[in-house]
Parts: sequence; C-alpha cells; structure tokens
Amino acid sequence: MSSQIESHDDVNDGKQPVRTADEAALPATREHDPLADPGLPVHRPRVQDLDERAAKRSERVVTLLFTVSMLATVGFILSYALIPIDAITYIWPFGNVSPLNFSLGMTLGIALFCIGAGAVHWSRTLMSDQETAQERHPIEAPVPVKEAVLQDFRQGTEESGIGFGRRKMIRNSMFGALALVPLSGVVLLRDLGPSPEGGAPLRRTMWEEGTLIINENTGQPLRPEDMVIGSLVQAMPEGLDVHDHHFHEEIAKAAVMLVRLEPEDIKDQQSADWGYEGILCYSKICTHIGCPATLYEQQTHHALCPCHQSTFDLADGARVLFGPAGHALPQLRITVTEDGYLAAMGDFDEPPGPSFWERG
Repeated sequence: MSSQIESHDDVNDGKQPVRTADEAALPATREHDPLADPGLPVHRPRVQDLDERAAKRSERVVTLLFTVSMLATVGFILSYALIPIDAITYIWPFGNVSPLNFSLGMTLGIALFCIGAGAVHWSRTLMSDQETAQERHPIEAPVPVKEAVLQDFRQGTEESGIGFGRRKMIRNSMFGALALVPLSGVVLLRDLGPSPEGGAPLRRTMWEEGTLIINENTGQPLRPEDMVIGSLVQAMPEGLDVHDHHFHEEIAKAAVMLVRLEPEDIKDQQSADWGYEGILCYSKICTHIGCPATLYEQQTHHALCPCHQSTFDLADGARVLFGPAGHALPQLRITVTEDGYLAAMGDFDEPPGPSFWERG
C-alpha cells in the first residue's frame, strides 16, 4: 500500500506545469513577470567615435552653422538699418514684396535655424550617446550618488568636447551665435520709440481739395443724382488703383461711405453744412480697431461695425451710440464740381481709424 501511495505522489496531477531545469533556475520574480526589463540595447559606436577625421568634419560643420547664424544676425541688423520701409521689389516667385520684410524674415529665420541645426548635429555626432539607466531614488540623493552624477557629467563634458579642452572651435562659435541672435530683438525695440515723421503718414490720407469721390463697385465718379434717399454707397478717392502696391495702405485710411438723408432728418448742423443736399460722407473705418462699419440700418440711420457691434448715428455727426468705439467717425467735407461730380473739399479734420492720435 505504501508503495502505491508513493507512486501516486510522483504523478503530476495536471495542476502544475512541468518545468525544465533551466526554467527552474530562473529567479522567481523573472519567472512570473510578463513585462521583464529587457535591458539597454548594445551600444554601437558611431563613425565619429572611431575616426577622428570624421569627428573633425562634424566639428567643422557645426562651426560653419554657428558662423552662418552670426552672419545672418548681422544681416538682419543691416537690413533693418539700411533698407527703406516703403521700398517695393519684385522677387520671384513671390511677386511684389517689401524687401525690408523679406530680408528681416529670411535673415532671422536663417540665424535661428542654423543655431538649432548646429546643436542637433553636434549632439548626434560628437556628444556622448552612451545610454545609462538608474533606478528611482529619493529626491535627496546620498553623497555617493551626487559624486557619481558629477563624475558622469564631467565625463560627458569631456567626451562631447563642450569644455575648455577639445572642440574649442565649436564652443567659441556657439557662444558667438547665441550672443548675437538676441540683438535682433533689441534692434526691433527701436520701433517702440517716437516715429521719425511724428506719425504724419497716419494723419494724412489721399483726400484733398478737388479729389473726386469714386464708387468702389463701379469705379466711376459719383453724381448727386446717383444716390437716392436712404441709400449708402462705399467709395474711395480718385487716383487709387487696386493694382498699386500702396493700395491697401491708402484704402485703409481713405475709405469712405456716403449716405443720403432727408435734410430735415439731419440732427447735427455741422454735419449738414459739410454735406451736400443731404448727402453725408464719413470714414467707414471704425474708431475701435479699424473694421469697416458699413452695416446700415435705413430707418434709424445707424451704421453698425460687425466686429464688436459699435453703432454710429450717421444723422447726428456719426456719434457713438453703443460699443467700444472711442469717438465718432470722421466726416469728409464734400461739394460738387463744375461737371456735376461729388468731390472732397480737403482731408479729414482728424485722422480716421482707431484713436492712436488721441494719446498725445
């Protein structure tokens, strides 16, 4: 009976897997861990690690990139100082562009790109690429760990050539590029100072005495009989060509709208005197942030700006009824020429658009 029991104990009951001798030798944690740490991959040396000539080539490439960055920064400063702000040049394939904006963008872009490209090439070819792993430890490391970290840092510094030993050419060119590129921002601070022209370009528009009022839709001069009571027409000054490179700069200041009211509906006497037979001409540039305030409500004679809902009463000197606009729309004095066309009697009495001019 005893022999039968011992024989029965030796038989696997099917509940425990059969283990080989190798599996039995594995640690218990490794045996039951489905996501065991595979360890770091085998380090493969780069060409630069084995061939000093290749390392020198990489060093020269990095130095060249940092040097180009410095030259581009100098080019940025020279472009800002020498190229006229209103110059226009044809540059293929971009068409007519501002050479100042083009050169500033190109030089600053090259300066920043070369710093980044140089740093990346340096790190990929010359800095140490040996991976190290360390188990998590308390935030306050013990003294031996601190000393080990400092030692590893010093070793990495020496291997990457960032110190004051090897790779001095890279170090010096990097310091030069990083020292020069902030000068681009310092130079741009000049624009925060007073304008050499005292803001004159923003205070003047193309309107002057005798300038005909041109319908924006038809491109033809306006006659009083072209406007009926309650109508609103958007217009611009004579001589403004949509194909001119200064078109957007000028239309942003000189765009107007004309509305025709019954003379008895005009509440402000000065507005009536500056108009012609109930035709009033106002700047259509909203005095908040410059949107076109041309949504017209015929029954109330109100003009609405669609951006932030500033509302102007065109029958009462275009004063502000609602919204964030700071002051009324400037009015243009108009008359009729000998040929029967509507024309301006001069420029606006105050600069159109947002109230930059009130800050003085």
